[in-house]
Amino acid sequence: MSSQTKEPKLHIATIGKTVGIKGDMKFHIKCDFPEQFQNNSTFSTNKNNTITLSEVNHDKGHVKIAGVCNVEDAKKFVNLKLYTTREETRKNCHLDEGEFFWFDIEDCEIYEDGQLLGKVDDVDRISITNYLNILTDKNFVKLGLPKKFLIPFHKPFVVDTDIAKKIITTQGALDILEAS
Repeated sequence: MSSQTKEPKLHIATIGKTVGIKGDMKFHIKCDFPEQFQNNSTFSTNKNNTITLSEVNHDKGHVKIAGVCNVEDAKKFVNLKLYTTREETRKNCHLDEGEFFWFDIEDCEIYEDGQLLGKVDDVDRISITNYLNILTDKNFVKLGLPKKFLIPFHKPFVVDTDIAKKIITTQGALDILEAS
């Protein structure tokens, strides 16, 4: 086993079908930070290489890949997934006060009135609301409550988020768990 753990890659975009005859391609952003996609930005891919986006048109949702000038060359990149790392995300993406990266919220423990309700397994976006997907603490599962439940990631349910301590304090989450 290696002494260094490899940082997981984050899927942030997928290149779609070709558009026109000059190598333009549809571009499907899978993250909240479109600002990281700029002319001449480079990303790793699901084919274990890197590509550079020579042109990015956010209004049209199109990109051009460096060195690709025609539709035949562009077709080789259809359905290519683009990735970045947590480190690159922190460097290239701006958060406002009270905003967090989803990967920082994952594995946070959920507490209410001093009781551990569970741990964040994932963050799901349903419509315009982010929900914490909670793996219920085993003590509540033993009482017959569900193994998983969702809580909205906003006030009044989320009272405090301490990423450094990996703790999210809630209000009303226990009621949601008991009603699930």
